[in-house]
Amino acid sequence: MIDIGFSKIALISVVALVVLGPERLPMVARTMGNLFGRAQRYMNEVKSEVSRQMEQEELRKMKQEATDAFNSAKNDFQGLNEAVSSQISEVNQSIGNYSNELNNSLNYPNSDYSPESIGIDTSASIYTKYKSNLRQGRNSWRNKKGAIPVWFKQSTGIKTRVQSGSARVKRFRRAASQQRAPGSFF
Repeated sequence: MIDIGFSKIALISVVALVVLGPERLPMVARTMGNLFGRAQRYMNEVKSEVSRQMEQEELRKMKQEATDAFNSAKNDFQGLNEAVSSQISEVNQSIGNYSNELNNSLNYPNSDYSPESIGIDTSASIYTKYKSNLRQGRNSWRNKKGAIPVWFKQSTGIKTRVQSGSARVKRFRRAASQQRAPGSFF
Protein backbone atom coordinates (compact mmCIF):
# COMPACT_ATOMS: atom_id res chain seq x y z
CA MET A 1 0.00 0.00 0.00
CA ILE A 2 1.14 3.56 -0.62
CA ASP A 3 2.71 5.13 2.44
CA ILE A 4 1.71 8.78 2.58
CA GLY A 5 3.07 10.87 5.44
CA PHE A 6 2.64 14.51 6.43
CA SER A 7 5.64 15.66 4.39
CA LYS A 8 4.30 14.07 1.18
CA ILE A 9 0.85 15.62 1.72
CA ALA A 10 2.45 19.04 2.25
CA LEU A 11 4.51 18.63 -0.93
CA ILE A 12 1.45 17.62 -2.97
CA SER A 13 -0.57 20.58 -1.65
CA VAL A 14 2.21 23.06 -2.52
CA VAL A 15 2.50 21.65 -6.08
CA ALA A 16 -1.31 21.76 -6.47
CA LEU A 17 -1.41 25.37 -5.27
CA VAL A 18 1.27 26.38 -7.76
CA VAL A 19 -0.21 24.43 -10.70
CA LEU A 20 -3.92 25.14 -10.15
CA GLY A 21 -3.79 28.49 -8.49
CA PRO A 22 -5.66 29.73 -5.43
CA GLU A 23 -8.95 30.26 -7.35
CA ARG A 24 -9.46 26.68 -8.58
CA LEU A 25 -7.76 24.79 -5.70
CA PRO A 26 -10.85 24.65 -3.37
CA MET A 27 -13.09 23.40 -6.21
CA VAL A 28 -10.57 20.70 -7.23
CA ALA A 29 -10.09 19.65 -3.56
CA ARG A 30 -13.89 19.33 -3.12
CA THR A 31 -14.16 17.25 -6.32
CA MET A 32 -11.27 15.02 -5.25
CA GLY A 33 -12.89 14.53 -1.80
CA ASN A 34 -16.20 13.56 -3.45
CA LEU A 35 -14.46 11.10 -5.77
CA PHE A 36 -12.47 9.61 -2.88
CA GLY A 37 -15.69 9.22 -0.81
CA ARG A 38 -17.47 7.51 -3.73
CA ALA A 39 -14.54 5.13 -4.15
CA GLN A 40 -14.64 4.25 -0.44
CA ARG A 41 -18.43 3.67 -0.51
CA TYR A 42 -18.08 1.47 -3.58
CA MET A 43 -15.34 -0.60 -1.92
CA ASN A 44 -17.43 -0.97 1.25
CA GLU A 45 -20.44 -2.14 -0.82
CA VAL A 46 -18.28 -4.69 -2.63
CA LYS A 47 -16.86 -5.97 0.67
CA SER A 48 -20.31 -6.27 2.24
CA GLU A 49 -21.69 -8.06 -0.83
CA VAL A 50 -18.80 -10.54 -0.79
CA SER A 51 -19.23 -11.19 2.93
CA ARG A 52 -23.01 -11.59 2.46
CA GLN A 53 -22.42 -14.13 -0.32
CA MET A 54 -19.97 -16.03 1.90
CA GLU A 55 -22.49 -16.09 4.78
CA GLN A 56 -25.22 -17.35 2.45
CA GLU A 57 -22.96 -20.10 1.20
CA GLU A 58 -22.12 -21.09 4.79
CA LEU A 59 -25.83 -21.14 5.66
CA ARG A 60 -26.55 -23.34 2.63
CA LYS A 61 -23.84 -25.76 3.73
CA MET A 62 -25.17 -25.79 7.31
CA LYS A 63 -28.72 -26.35 6.04
CA GLN A 64 -27.57 -29.23 3.85
CA GLU A 65 -25.66 -30.80 6.77
CA ALA A 66 -28.69 -30.45 9.06
CA THR A 67 -30.97 -31.97 6.41
CA ASP A 68 -28.59 -34.89 5.91
CA ALA A 69 -28.35 -35.46 9.67
CA PHE A 70 -32.14 -35.31 10.00
CA ASN A 71 -32.65 -37.79 7.16
CA SER A 72 -30.09 -40.22 8.60
CA ALA A 73 -31.70 -39.96 12.06
CA LYS A 74 -35.12 -40.48 10.50
CA ASN A 75 -33.90 -43.62 8.74
CA ASP A 76 -32.33 -44.89 11.98
CA PHE A 77 -35.56 -44.29 13.89
CA GLN A 78 -37.59 -46.04 11.19
CA GLY A 79 -35.33 -49.07 11.50
CA LEU A 80 -35.61 -48.92 15.28
CA ASN A 81 -39.39 -48.59 15.04
CA GLU A 82 -39.57 -51.68 12.82
CA ALA A 83 -37.39 -53.63 15.25
CA VAL A 84 -39.49 -52.58 18.23
CA SER A 85 -42.77 -53.40 16.47
CA SER A 86 -41.44 -56.86 15.55
CA GLN A 87 -40.41 -57.45 19.17
CA ILE A 88 -43.84 -56.30 20.39
CA SER A 89 -45.59 -58.62 17.97
CA GLU A 90 -43.38 -61.52 19.15
CA VAL A 91 -44.17 -60.75 22.79
CA ASN A 92 -47.90 -60.47 22.09
CA GLN A 93 -47.78 -63.74 20.18
CA SER A 94 -45.96 -65.49 23.02
CA ILE A 95 -48.44 -64.07 25.57
CA GLY A 96 -51.30 -65.29 23.40
CA ASN A 97 -49.72 -68.75 23.14
CA TYR A 98 -49.15 -68.84 26.89
CA SER A 99 -52.75 -67.81 27.65
CA ASN A 100 -54.04 -70.46 25.24
CA GLU A 101 -51.85 -73.10 26.89
CA LEU A 102 -53.05 -71.94 30.32
CA ASN A 103 -56.71 -72.15 29.28
CA ASN A 104 -56.17 -75.61 27.79
CA SER A 105 -54.29 -76.85 30.87
CA LEU A 106 -56.86 -75.50 33.33
CA ASN A 107 -59.78 -76.76 31.23
CA TYR A 108 -62.71 -75.15 33.00
CA PRO A 109 -65.72 -76.47 31.08
CA ASN A 110 -68.89 -74.67 32.18
CA SER A 111 -67.29 -73.57 35.42
CA ASP A 112 -67.94 -70.38 37.37
CA TYR A 113 -64.20 -69.70 37.47
CA SER A 114 -63.41 -69.60 33.74
CA PRO A 115 -61.86 -66.32 32.53
CA GLU A 116 -64.88 -65.52 30.38
CA SER A 117 -67.32 -66.05 33.25
CA ILE A 118 -65.54 -63.64 35.58
CA GLY A 119 -65.35 -60.92 32.90
CA ILE A 120 -61.76 -61.14 31.63
CA ASP A 121 -61.43 -60.43 27.93
CA THR A 122 -58.88 -62.94 26.72
CA SER A 123 -58.33 -61.09 23.41
CA ALA A 124 -57.22 -57.82 25.08
CA SER A 125 -53.59 -57.21 25.93
CA ILE A 126 -52.35 -56.99 29.50
CA TYR A 127 -51.56 -53.28 29.15
CA THR A 128 -55.14 -52.33 28.32
CA LYS A 129 -56.43 -54.43 31.24
CA TYR A 130 -54.07 -52.64 33.60
CA LYS A 131 -54.76 -49.21 32.10
CA SER A 132 -58.53 -49.57 32.49
CA ASN A 133 -58.16 -50.28 36.21
CA LEU A 134 -56.33 -47.01 36.95
CA ARG A 135 -58.35 -44.55 38.98
CA GLN A 136 -59.04 -41.36 37.15
CA GLY A 137 -60.49 -38.06 38.27
CA ARG A 138 -60.80 -36.21 41.54
CA ASN A 139 -59.98 -39.03 43.97
CA SER A 140 -56.94 -40.26 42.08
CA TRP A 141 -53.76 -40.49 44.15
CA ARG A 142 -51.79 -38.94 41.30
CA ASN A 143 -54.10 -35.94 41.13
CA LYS A 144 -54.03 -35.49 44.91
CA LYS A 145 -50.23 -35.76 44.97
CA GLY A 146 -49.84 -33.11 42.28
CA ALA A 147 -52.31 -30.70 43.87
CA ILE A 148 -51.16 -27.49 45.58
CA PRO A 149 -52.15 -27.31 49.26
CA VAL A 150 -54.83 -24.79 50.22
CA TRP A 151 -52.65 -23.11 52.87
CA PHE A 152 -50.01 -22.43 50.20
CA LYS A 153 -52.61 -20.99 47.82
CA GLN A 154 -53.91 -18.68 50.57
CA SER A 155 -50.46 -17.50 51.57
CA THR A 156 -49.39 -16.73 48.00
CA GLY A 157 -52.69 -15.32 46.76
CA ILE A 158 -53.55 -18.08 44.29
CA LYS A 159 -57.28 -18.39 43.64
CA THR A 160 -58.88 -21.16 45.69
CA ARG A 161 -62.40 -20.90 44.34
CA VAL A 162 -63.60 -20.69 40.78
CA GLN A 163 -66.25 -18.16 39.86
CA SER A 164 -68.08 -17.89 36.57
CA GLY A 165 -67.88 -14.76 34.48
CA SER A 166 -71.50 -13.79 35.05
CA ALA A 167 -71.19 -14.22 38.82
CA ARG A 168 -68.05 -12.08 38.83
CA VAL A 169 -69.82 -9.31 36.86
CA LYS A 170 -72.78 -9.45 39.24
CA ARG A 171 -70.49 -9.19 42.27
CA PHE A 172 -68.60 -6.19 40.98
CA ARG A 173 -71.65 -4.37 39.62
CA ARG A 174 -73.38 -4.77 42.96
CA ALA A 175 -70.36 -3.31 44.72
CA ALA A 176 -70.27 -0.40 42.28
CA SER A 177 -73.97 0.33 42.61
CA GLN A 178 -73.79 0.45 46.42
CA GLN A 179 -71.15 3.16 46.39
CA ARG A 180 -72.23 6.76 46.73
CA ALA A 181 -71.93 8.98 43.76
CA PRO A 182 -69.47 11.77 44.39
CA GLY A 183 -71.04 15.10 45.18
CA SER A 184 -71.05 17.97 42.77
CA PHE A 185 -67.99 20.13 42.57
CA PHE A 186 -70.15 23.22 42.80
